[in-house]
Amino acid sequence: MIFTKKSPARIDATRFVEVVDDANRPLAVLAKDIVHRQLLKHRSVQVLVFNADKKIYLQKRNMDKRFFPGRWDVSARTHPHVGEAVRDAAMRTLREELHLGAEAPQFIRALPACPETGFEHVSIFAVSRNTQSINPNSDEVCEGYYFSREELTCLVKEFRELLTPNLVTLWEAGMLVSV
Repeated sequence: MIFTKKSPARIDATRFVEVVDDANRPLAVLAKDIVHRQLLKHRSVQVLVFNADKKIYLQKRNMDKRFFPGRWDVSARTHPHVGEAVRDAAMRTLREELHLGAEAPQFIRALPACPETGFEHVSIFAVSRNTQSINPNSDEVCEGYYFSREELTCLVKEFRELLTPNLVTLWEAGMLVSV
C-alpha cells in the first residue's frame, strides 16, 4: 500500500518564518534554518526592558542556543510566527523568555534588513519602567541582570566578545537608553 491512513505529522509553526522583500512584504514561508543559512530577509522583534532606575535588563543566552550561546543580548527577542503581528510577538517573547506579563510594550523603531541586523527587518519595542520581577525561562536564558548605562558602556568597550553583535549594533546606534 502506497498511502496510509495515518494523519500527517503536525508542522511546528515556530520553526518557520516569513521571507520578506526590501519593503518588508511577505514573499514566502520557509524554515528558519534555511532563511538564516541563505541570508534571506525576514522579520524579528526585540524588546528592551528598563526598570525605574532606567537600567536595561540584558539576558545571557542559553548555552544550547544555535547562535551566540552564552553571550549577553537584549532583554528578549524572537521571530514573529507566520501571520503574527509584531506587537503580539513582542508580548509573546516577554512571556516565554522572561515570564513577564507586562503591559503592551511601546514601539520604538524599525530597522531595515541589512547585514548588520542579520538580514532581519527588526521591530524594537520597550517596556520603560518595569516593576515586575523577571523569572527567565532556563530553556532560553541562562541568567539576566539590570545594567546601568555606564556598566553597559564598559561591557561594550572592554568585553565585546561577551556580547551578541546585535547588542553592540543597537548600542552603537544609541538605542539602548530608556524612553
